Amino acid sequence: MAARIDRSILLGPGEVARRAGVAVSTLHFYEAQGLIESIRTAGNQRRYARDVLRRIAIVRVGQRVGIPLAEIRAAFDALPAHRAINAADWARLSSGWRDEIDARIALLSKLRDDLSACIGCGCLSLEDCSLRNQGDRLSREGPGAHFPPPPSAQKK
Repeated sequence: MAARIDRSILLGPGEVARRAGVAVSTLHFYEAQGLIESIRTAGNQRRYARDVLRRIAIVRVGQRVGIPLAEIRAAFDALPAHRAINAADWARLSSGWRDEIDARIALLSKLRDDLSACIGCGCLSLEDCSLRNQGDRLSREGPGAHFPPPPSAQKK
């Protein structure tokens, strides 16, 4: 670690898990995913700086709204390390996710509306149902799977 951390204010995994409302195994998973980091004691025990609590909170909010962990990690990578994420950092993170969340809301709203139109029909027809087979262009080529041949089978 490049920054110097006062080891007297470090938290153990149990304390972090309790305060963050997650299991200790979740901390280990987040650490393996590069979302948080710990330091090791001389006895090889994990210890966490207090700023990890805010990072975990952001990860949980991101997951709740469907942001992939890889995107959350990329957002964290763009922030200064070894300090608590502040309001300005959060504003940048959340504004970057706003368009994606809006697109998901629009998609879910359309799905909800289409589902309402289908209630009572129950057909789930492969040919006609816009929910089950939305925008199926390959059906025009007849029954069965239609995929382009692999590049090795294409004639040059």
